[in-house]
Amino acid sequence: MPHLIIEYSANLDSVLDIARLVSALHEAALETGVFPLGGIRTRAERREVYAIADRHPDNAFIHVQARIGAGRPPDVREKAAAHIFDRLKGETAGVFASRPLGLTFEIVEIDPVGSLKHNNLHEIAAARRKGAAA
Repeated sequence: MPHLIIEYSANLDSVLDIARLVSALHEAALETGVFPLGGIRTRAERREVYAIADRHPDNAFIHVQARIGAGRPPDVREKAAAHIFDRLKGETAGVFASRPLGLTFEIVEIDPVGSLKHNNLHEIAAARRKGAAA
């Protein structure tokens, strides 16, 4: 893991490249060195219905939740969170400077009880990387 889930207000579509944001945060998670390549999943969810602060139509938000497997020490989680959040702030700096925007980030550890997984992504991604290096 992690699963990076980016929620954002629909009023950002015209001022922010969401596909670029997904790619940038995915890369930031990889750069931490904390999460395995085959476990990272990043996606964005556009929110049509929301109320932000005084409900002015220019108000916008982005909330990123990183759902990770349990067991990493607090300092490791904090360092990873700071790195990904810094990338979020960098990618949205232009929008932040031009309109009301709330950015939030949280890491949530997934309880291993009831968390089931089945994938072959780790092996395939590693093989692709090895092939690209050759």
